[in-house]
Amino acid sequence: MAYEFFYWPEIQGRGEFVRLALEDAGAAYIDVARGSESEGRGVAAMLAVMRGEGTSHTPFAPPFLRDGETIISHTAVVLLYLGGRIGLAPSDEDGRLWTHQLQLTITDIVKEVYNSHHPIDEDKWFHEQKDEAIARAAVFRRDRLPKFLGWFERVLEANPAGPGHLVGGSVTYADLSLFQLIEGLRFAFPLACARELAKLPRVGALHDAVAARPRLKAYLASERRVPFKETGIFRRYSELDG
Repeated sequence: MAYEFFYWPEIQGRGEFVRLALEDAGAAYIDVARGSESEGRGVAAMLAVMRGEGTSHTPFAPPFLRDGETIISHTAVVLLYLGGRIGLAPSDEDGRLWTHQLQLTITDIVKEVYNSHHPIDEDKWFHEQKDEAIARAAVFRRDRLPKFLGWFERVLEANPAGPGHLVGGSVTYADLSLFQLIEGLRFAFPLACARELAKLPRVGALHDAVAARPRLKAYLASERRVPFKETGIFRRYSELDG
């Protein structure tokens, strides 16, 4: 039976980290909110689950996944659930937990990316908090971006199985998520990201290796991969790139 995946249809957002895992694994899944209402899908079907219709485990927000009667929400938890089932997580507990920790760290930096353009109020437009965003983005570029990406470089260097992957000797969902993080940073902070990647050969090599994976390469070239835009997490405002 196919997994049912729920996320806003018009943006990549946090849901794209899950989509990449499902696509790379070749897993059967239904992108519910992108379906038609005549088929019982679409955004209305997603909102019905969020109202608690048919479940006592009401998700707060997408992304979330339904596997039979089980509903799992939050990107990192969805990937923790899927990882071993679709061949994108280690089989041992220590490896699974380490992969989950890496994903949670990616979750942390993604939140900081969002805060760089919405530092005061999520319900206000960028131009309504532009001065605060410029100040916050300067801190992100100067301190936070190097700290996070430098840590991933050290993780790759320290991997006993070699620097080709974050965990062990084969691809995990953490590798795919680091790829997506770099893609988003290249869109939102092209100048700052290029400066940092020039110092981080292992992170850059992992990004390129993931992009070349056959199923992902096909997905990235397809219409199902919606472009980055100024309504998602990663938003390009030249004022924020220094």
